Amino acid sequence: MTNVRVLYFAAVRDLVGCVEEAVDLPESVRRVDDFVRYLQELHPALAGRLGGVRFAVNESFAEGFDEIRDNDVIAVIPPVAGG
Repeated sequence: MTNVRVLYFAAVRDLVGCVEEAVDLPESVRRVDDFVRYLQELHPALAGRLGGVRFAVNESFAEGFDEIRDNDVIAVIPPVAGG
């Protein structure tokens, strides 16, 4: 099992109800795309709401095919409107 720390920002933080959490990922979650699917199962309030969200792994923006390793820090960053 892979253990990661997940950081939530802005609207995603509000939907999840916390700023960060430790998550034990099942063996089937190896890439960022897998993580996105798993996160929506873990937090049903996120289902269908992660389309414009960016993910960073260890402070670098990640693509869906990027691998997730034990002790990684994953940031979930929604788009932010500005003015």
